[in-house]
Amino acid sequence: MISNLAQQALTQQYFALGTGIELTIYGAEIDDGKKLLTESCQLIDAYETRLTVNRAVSEMMSVNQAAGQEAVQVSSSTYQLVRRAIEISQEHFGFNAAIGPLVKLWHIGFKDAKVPEIVEIAAAKQLVSPDAIQFNDANQSIFLPEVGMEIDLGGIGKGYIADRVQDLWRSRGLSAGIINLGGNLILMGNPPQHEDGLWRIGIRNPLNKTDDSVAIVAMPACSAVTSGIAERFLEVDGETYHHIISPETGYPHNNDIASITIFSRDSIDGEIETTRLFFANGPVPNWLANPNFYGAVFAYRDKTLEFVGIPEGHYRIMNPEYRVR
Repeated sequence: MISNLAQQALTQQYFALGTGIELTIYGAEIDDGKKLLTESCQLIDAYETRLTVNRAVSEMMSVNQAAGQEAVQVSSSTYQLVRRAIEISQEHFGFNAAIGPLVKLWHIGFKDAKVPEIVEIAAAKQLVSPDAIQFNDANQSIFLPEVGMEIDLGGIGKGYIADRVQDLWRSRGLSAGIINLGGNLILMGNPPQHEDGLWRIGIRNPLNKTDDSVAIVAMPACSAVTSGIAERFLEVDGETYHHIISPETGYPHNNDIASITIFSRDSIDGEIETTRLFFANGPVPNWLANPNFYGAVFAYRDKTLEFVGIPEGHYRIMNPEYRVR
């Protein structure tokens, strides 16, 4: 569905990547804008077709289905993304693109989600080592050496795809726009609504699935990625299990954090860092020394908020139940 929201804005909404997609471009001629939005959706669909593990056929499913049997050659973009994801996984800080067997076992967010048996978790944990995965740069093939191993790019894929959409927009000379892949945001250029050049970004209530904002943050052009315990969860016998699973324990990783929002240059980096800081249970020393990271908002289960790298006056708490930590 395409709608002309304002004289200078054109928006398209549709469903892909298992979530609602909303793309808004500013300042383009209507015909050019419609063409660009169509191209953007085609690009998203093309990447989903290659990277998804939620369909019977995709490049990633070919790699997973050949586990323990043979290496599978994939496209250059898929190979480079998987290689980077596995190299990051080998740092062992919580992010693990080889976590597919555990994700599939719990399947949180799907109708068949369940709390697995202890023996099932123990067996799946034996199959999630990123160190065992083999790459062949010469023919761009990937080999999972044990039957049952599975790569799952759910913790990095949307960020990667959002960055590629922004690349497309830049190549077409677009000056401003919003890429929203189910809450994975890229805010490009200067917002037409605000003369100060800062976008207003809502921090959703991390303890429920509503769209209510507990705080508003003003930031220049950036990516904004949020990961939290209310995004996908399973309730069984009065217990709630969120979807951020520890590859070490095989269970959802519980700590004080309800959600983390990372503001960064690239969306893929925001995806990685939300996981790193979630498993670290908060900010880590010298994190903002990296110029690609602009700031972060930590929302804790006790309804406190921690603003890192965001100056006072650039955030406002909207929910009176929340306070600054």
